[in-house]
Amino acid sequence: MSFPPENIPPEEYPATSLPEETSLTEQQPQSPSIGRIPLDVVETLVLAFALYCAIDAVLAQVRVVNISMLPTYLPGEFVMVNKLAYKFGEMERGDIVIFHYNESEDYVKRVIGLPGDEVEVRDGIVYISGRPMIETYLNEVPSYVGKWNVPEGKLFVLGDNRNQSSDSHSWGFVSVDEVVGRAVMIYWPPPQIRFFARE
Repeated sequence: MSFPPENIPPEEYPATSLPEETSLTEQQPQSPSIGRIPLDVVETLVLAFALYCAIDAVLAQVRVVNISMLPTYLPGEFVMVNKLAYKFGEMERGDIVIFHYNESEDYVKRVIGLPGDEVEVRDGIVYISGRPMIETYLNEVPSYVGKWNVPEGKLFVLGDNRNQSSDSHSWGFVSVDEVVGRAVMIYWPPPQIRFFARE
């Protein structure tokens, strides 16, 4: 350690530069002006509407109101429907679809016959072009008999609760154009939440 010589007056010591003190002024957050609030509300509403339209273009929600799809669906359950399922993929036998039955009602049924299929029901078994279907999801086997040839652009649909279902065996085919989408999950009530894989 070195010290300045004693014969040098303090006022002649070499000057050292010290950092200048920086003064900080706290910036208070600016409250939005009164004129900005309506614009923020409009922007929020537009964003919410755009988000709703995007979700509505992809998904639909259907409430089950009858027993025609027991035991797969129970009355009161809410089903999520993929509306793009057949925009980018093919319909398959066994799919559960939602379709417009009339102007005020949508139905939930299972696709049994595709265009060009011959559907026959006998001895409690469904045959597709002579081949029996294995249906593990049924509430009970059908007690009726019949044979149907599915035209182009049409579907033959049945409920899983075969003997308590109003479906193609009683009123005919469904137009492919009337199909809303494929049921993919139950989302309400929470204890019943589950996804549906294709059979």
